[in-house]
Amino acid sequence: MEKIQNYINGNLIEPKSGNYFDNVSPVTGEVYSMIPNSDLSDINEAVKAAKNAFGIWSKLSKKERYDHIMHLSNEIENHFDELVKAESKDNGKPEWLARSVDIPRASENFRFFATASLHFDSEIHEMDGKALNYTLRQPIGVAGCISPWNLPIYLLTWKIAPALVAGNTVVAKPSEVTPMTAYIFSQICQKANFPKGVINIVHGYGNKVGDALSRHPDVPIISFTGGTETGKKIAASAAPMFKKISLELGGKNPNIIFEDADFDNAVKMSVKAAFSNQGQICLCGSRLFVQKSIYENFKNAIIKETTNLIVGDPKDENSNLGAVVSKEHMKKILKCIERAKKEGGKILTGGKRIILGGKLKNGFYIAPTIIDGLSVDCETNKEEIFGPLVSIIPFDTEEEVINMANSTKYGLSASLFTKDVSRSHRVAAKIDSGVVWVNTWMLRDLRIPFGGMKSSGVGREGGFKSLEFFTEPKNVCIKI
Repeated sequence: MEKIQNYINGNLIEPKSGNYFDNVSPVTGEVYSMIPNSDLSDINEAVKAAKNAFGIWSKLSKKERYDHIMHLSNEIENHFDELVKAESKDNGKPEWLARSVDIPRASENFRFFATASLHFDSEIHEMDGKALNYTLRQPIGVAGCISPWNLPIYLLTWKIAPALVAGNTVVAKPSEVTPMTAYIFSQICQKANFPKGVINIVHGYGNKVGDALSRHPDVPIISFTGGTETGKKIAASAAPMFKKISLELGGKNPNIIFEDADFDNAVKMSVKAAFSNQGQICLCGSRLFVQKSIYENFKNAIIKETTNLIVGDPKDENSNLGAVVSKEHMKKILKCIERAKKEGGKILTGGKRIILGGKLKNGFYIAPTIIDGLSVDCETNKEEIFGPLVSIIPFDTEEEVINMANSTKYGLSASLFTKDVSRSHRVAAKIDSGVVWVNTWMLRDLRIPFGGMKSSGVGREGGFKSLEFFTEPKNVCIKI
């Protein structure tokens, strides 16, 4: 059985303890590889390698770093099919989704940020002929990059790429639930002869490896995407050491349908927002608010659209949904569905595990689920579930739905559907979300500032915001 290895100082190595734990494919429910059970000693070695490499990497010109990173991006594309299959097997998502979204973004992240670094300029402030101020943007050191399991290689590279182009070196900790594409990426780095120590990847449990990385005194900057509770722990450990942190955390995102919306588009986008990647995207619209005048028609239309979705073999191009990421997560989602029933919710469709045949009989599949009849302030409508489940709720007025949308502790994203341009601006301005889409969902531009409000996170990344985060500003004042 294949053993995943850590990638430290350009070498693929076993954890110092020699211990491993099982990697289970959600597609079949079977163990298919082994994950390093790394600890502080492995993190120490990786940080040491990154710290040593920083002195060389940070002194390269932007163009020299650009050339290294573009070569790496090309090598990722050369392993495209291998990464697609691995991401699907490890995460459970359909291969067509990995092929159209996850893997293209992995190479694009490097290409985008490498190019952006060549256009990242400095600020100058002239003081009426008395002095000239200019701002240097300098690399910080070893960056700790901790990524989640829902978009494994997509979000790992979203962090590593801007950290590198800004002149930092990296110690990355992928999710222990979906480590395979990070492992393949480390093999790609080695094949591409990427400078040793600049990228280091350490696998293992979050409470051992992630905690050790976030607490390490030689790691002054942390970028984390994941659950809000884990984000709290990272913030608590980083604060006394005055580390620079960016936390992209959970969401309970509202999707608002006004009566004047393009009906068919709103239905289509609402289904996509609720169930893409099995509902396992932090931006998924899990609370669906529909104006009362169209509520019944919309409800019937979205039920029809949802029941036509196929939950099946991720290798099958006709499968709309694959498996959820793990047995534990499947149990959590099913438990949340039972809680919703106790809270007065009515299951309109789905609400159960699906057992597929043959080799997939032990896989972790759940039918896409729509629930009606829940109060806006119940636990189901307040806590992130992160699965193929959406609650549909009627509303009367614009003011009412804004209050409903803002009623949770989260503030990551929102969508609203209306033909009224003034309303779209007005409502978007009043919703507590870092990203608001109008008449669409998940239309991503890598240049925009991305992040959440309230318990959905701290800081913004994306475009030049990422390069600002991964650098330290220094003002230089020259008296004339």
